Amino acid sequence: MRGRGCGGENGRMPQTHLLTGAGSGIGRLLAERLAARGDRLVLVARDAARAAELTTDFPSAAPLIVDLAHPERIADAVAAADFPEGLDSVVHAAGIVELGDVADLPLDAWTSQVAVNLVAPAELTRLVLPRVRAVRGQVLFVNSGAGLTAHPQWAAYAASKHGLKALADALRGEEAPRGVRVTTVYPGRTATPMQAKVHEQEGAAYHPEAFIDPASVVTAILTALDLPRDAVISDLTVRPGPR
Repeated sequence: MRGRGCGGENGRMPQTHLLTGAGSGIGRLLAERLAARGDRLVLVARDAARAAELTTDFPSAAPLIVDLAHPERIADAVAAADFPEGLDSVVHAAGIVELGDVADLPLDAWTSQVAVNLVAPAELTRLVLPRVRAVRGQVLFVNSGAGLTAHPQWAAYAASKHGLKALADALRGEEAPRGVRVTTVYPGRTATPMQAKVHEQEGAAYHPEAFIDPASVVTAILTALDLPRDAVISDLTVRPGPR
């Protein structure tokens, strides 16, 4: 998977995007929107079976096979993958959540969420940053309202997402001189499979129509990615609208 090509939607140059979390929810819809407009995708899959599913759904996509629960394996996966020389964006949309009081959360609930939600994005970004710099691209983190405010039972998840905000803020200052834009999107509660799992953990009935449509979050992400080069959306909060 080399080069950048030409002749995309409405004459625009196709771009190349590396996405995590393309299997469901916000990441899935984003992959569909990008593919529909002729952009190239590199999709992270946790194993070969998941990669086969993604490449069936996105035939032109290239897989990057690695389980983000094991950030120490990312370097080998990147080295083995057929990567383009330039990445117009890296979008970190993968995430896991496990709720519980601090008094009750086991150690692995902390380490797993920090690994997937924070350490893996940091390591993947580090490894592909030269490709982003090569085309003055963008790194976009799909964070959460929990990355700004922590509520009871959300300590571990919120800690990982607060850390993700810190990662983005530091990276933004470091990479601005190289022309790399860094954006964080903070969606409120969104109607995704993760939200269904949260409600199951909370013991509450789940009514997806009460929450943000994931397509609206994807539109916000695309707005940040497509913004002309003279500006950057550094932080974007997406909240439920009036009902």
